[in-house]
Amino acid sequence: MRDRHQRAIALVFAVHGAVAGTLATRMPWLQDHFGLGTAALGLVLLCPPIGSFLTMPVTARLAYRFGPRATTRTLLALWCASLALPVLSPGPLWLIPVFLTSGAAAGMCDLAMNAQGVLVERRLGRSVMSGLHGMWSVGNLCGAGVGAAAAQAGLDARAHLVLVAVSLIAAGAAGSRALLDDGPAPDEKPPPRFTVPPRAVLLIGLIGFFATFAERASGQWAAIYLTNVAGAGAGVAAAGYAVFTACMVAMRLAGDFVVRRLGPVATVRAGAVTAVLGGVIVVAFRTPAPVIAGFALFGAGVAVVVPLVFAAAGRVARTPAEGVAGVATITWMSGLVAPPVTGWLAGAFAFPFAFALVTCMVAAMIWPARALRPRPAAAARVPVCAACVD
Repeated sequence: MRDRHQRAIALVFAVHGAVAGTLATRMPWLQDHFGLGTAALGLVLLCPPIGSFLTMPVTARLAYRFGPRATTRTLLALWCASLALPVLSPGPLWLIPVFLTSGAAAGMCDLAMNAQGVLVERRLGRSVMSGLHGMWSVGNLCGAGVGAAAAQAGLDARAHLVLVAVSLIAAGAAGSRALLDDGPAPDEKPPPRFTVPPRAVLLIGLIGFFATFAERASGQWAAIYLTNVAGAGAGVAAAGYAVFTACMVAMRLAGDFVVRRLGPVATVRAGAVTAVLGGVIVVAFRTPAPVIAGFALFGAGVAVVVPLVFAAAGRVARTPAEGVAGVATITWMSGLVAPPVTGWLAGAFAFPFAFALVTCMVAAMIWPARALRPRPAAAARVPVCAACVD
């Protein structure tokens, strides 16, 4: 079947998301088991993004050395296995190297599977990246749902996470056999050992920086904004965050259909306008209902931008892995700074002021969106063989 590669990489995205969603539900158990205070837990949670940021630039070299399929499958297995490491740690100090390792596996696998998504898009000749990121969100929600049920039932986190880790390793290994394995050309030079963003992806990375900043700032602060500014109760505030997340998931699952009709440039510009409208509503109103509607528009507007950024970066760089690695460095940096910077602005000025600036950042995506326009030469770089489209 022509789309068996798409199904394989969709499963990889879902498994990756399920690991993240599962671990998030057992953080209270981890904090209680090791007697961690808030500051200590914050230090531990800072380790995964640091581990990712430090190791993601070597992913392109790994894919060149071992092949994209073997690299993706191995990194996915390591990410799944890392799910059990925190709860099996012998003491709290072990959590620092454990979470650094977990973050490294998560980040490198993220790059490898996005590079696979670019290869699949080239093979099929149509957009699939938005749907793949939507499958990550579906996996994340499923992992979180199972984790919440296990916690509610009083299941020991060690048994829960070991069982889920083994299950996801098996699912990932079985389902990822159909991943593409386009090796380098005989005369192709190896990528650098440590990939920095190439010049070709800087403008694309800027779009990703703005979109990721808006996504992370909203995800982190939406419920608190609803509580402090709109006077919402705890349940309504939580529902507002759920609406924001649901709109992002729904739009990502439908995003490929939109991209095929409008193209990536028009899709990003339309999304930016939608998000700006949502941001204006969030900033202007002080009651829960319109603010929730504003966050819903905000989530729907920025949902497909990051998938399109990864796809575009993989097309314009020398290899998909190098392009994805370069732009991911920029977007991960944005994700790291977005929550604290937004909180600092809200504390120094006010929440509406902070989100007004975030809205301006989203509006700034409109002009550079032209960088996402597909280049005919990029589509022709990888020939389509009969074995891959049977």
